[in-house]
Amino acid sequence: MENKGLLFVVSAPAGCGKDTILGEFFKRTDTAGYAVSATTRAMREGETDGVHYHFLSVDDFKKKIANGEVLEYTEYCGNFYGTLKKSVDDLLEQGKDAVLKIEVEGAMNIRKKFADACLVFILPPSLEVLENRLRGRGTETEEKILERTAQAKTELKFAENYDYLIVNDDLNEAVEDLLAVFRAEKLRKPRREGILKSIEGEES
Repeated sequence: MENKGLLFVVSAPAGCGKDTILGEFFKRTDTAGYAVSATTRAMREGETDGVHYHFLSVDDFKKKIANGEVLEYTEYCGNFYGTLKKSVDDLLEQGKDAVLKIEVEGAMNIRKKFADACLVFILPPSLEVLENRLRGRGTETEEKILERTAQAKTELKFAENYDYLIVNDDLNEAVEDLLAVFRAEKLRKPRREGILKSIEGEES
């Protein structure tokens, strides 16, 4: 039981830096892997199938849903996004922790199917900071920035359903906090009972 990988979900509103945090996180650990999501949207320049997403046709995606091969999914702007069961199983069977980077609705669906999944929510220091970060990107209109800020307020209401809350005020601290969460989950008593029993067995 101690050697089996665990399932982790990481969510955050746009602009909270979850991609940057996870990028640094994976540089500092070799015990976890990213469970690549699937989508029906077109591949963008610079993206690689199987690395950024598993790019599927709508028909293929729907077939996988019907066959129970999709753990959770959502439809956004006319495209499907979801987590393939195989992406998670492959990592867990290797003894690696599977990391899902998904939005709050998908996270709630994962929790229903995997009661022992660990849910981590990344928070901005404040909504003002979040709005400033979105503006700092220089890639979105004022209308889009306000829309994303409003969406963040909605997503923050789900944070109370997560197991851990990490504030991204300093990148290095946020990465270290995420690493600490993974270490803490490994040390939970139900996941260490095999070790306890083997030690107790030595006494008898």
